Amino acid sequence: MIDATRKNGRNRRHALLGAILATTMLAGCNSLERLAQVGEEPPLNPITNPTHQYGYKPVSMPMPQPVTASYAPNSLWRPGSRAFLKDLRANDIGDIVTVTISIDEQAELSNSSSRNRDSSESAGAPSLLGYESALDTFLPEAVDPTSLIGIGSNSSNTGGGSISRSEAITLNVAAVVTQVLPNGNLVIHGRQETRVNYEIRELQIAGVIRPQDITATNTVEYNDIAEARLAYGGRGHISDFQQPRWGTQIIDIVMPF
Repeated sequence: MIDATRKNGRNRRHALLGAILATTMLAGCNSLERLAQVGEEPPLNPITNPTHQYGYKPVSMPMPQPVTASYAPNSLWRPGSRAFLKDLRANDIGDIVTVTISIDEQAELSNSSSRNRDSSESAGAPSLLGYESALDTFLPEAVDPTSLIGIGSNSSNTGGGSISRSEAITLNVAAVVTQVLPNGNLVIHGRQETRVNYEIRELQIAGVIRPQDITATNTVEYNDIAEARLAYGGRGHISDFQQPRWGTQIIDIVMPF
């Protein structure tokens, strides 16, 4: 049993060392890449088809029952047409629509908790079949039969926290229609990169929109996007400086306190 416990302990240590070694190698590769780019601007990502990117998955959502189109003789209207003239808004794969992003949110949250507990236990044997006077033969001489055991505990816990957050984003980004769902809704994906003085700001938007929500100027509001995914960040010298070193991140994850 002891050998099995020692073996399990060694296996865990080996696994931890392997994880640390792998992390160190990855960090080393990243460091070499950064060293090779010293004095150079961070490269922009090439323009690629988002459906060919690693991890891309087509969107699948609940769809209504299909409706059979009916045609009227000598009618000037096409089934499903939303306008008498040709609609120039985005409605097919590859079309472009402009997403207007305007977010101004504030949130405040506070809570507090307090807990106290006192407990005590005592036990004695003033009469123990006459043997209470002989307890000092195998217990300390100062033993008191009326108070053999006494246990007490006291715990107190007080906690409090507060969160105050404010976010404001106003942006416009052009997105490409990557998929048309069976009910006519459009799946969009947009990405922009801007490089300013060795720093790249990157914006990504994805989600599902209704053709009816696209305005006459071929724009759609961010609030009208279902399953919206918005990412806004950067990479470059400033972002690297603000990012904690990989050793600090490992210590923050491993340390139990």
